[in-house]
Amino acid sequence: MKDIKVLGTGCANCKTTLKQIEEAAAAKGIEVKLEKVEDMAAILGYGVMSTPGVVIDGKVVHAGGVPSKAKIDEWLGA
Repeated sequence: MKDIKVLGTGCANCKTTLKQIEEAAAAKGIEVKLEKVEDMAAILGYGVMSTPGVVIDGKVVHAGGVPSKAKIDEWLGA
């Protein structure tokens, strides 16, 4: 199971990113632990300066803007 965190303060792009990851995982039957991190100190702790940020298994894989569906599929190993 992948541990995925979406870093963001609640903006539309952050919510869209969270939803797209959730939908992609469900469509592929991949079990993920999805968490929304809204605490600015925690977000900055990952070194992310622009949101949304995506952290998978402790590694920052994306920052700034909504990731493409292809990129999300790549993260999920599809």
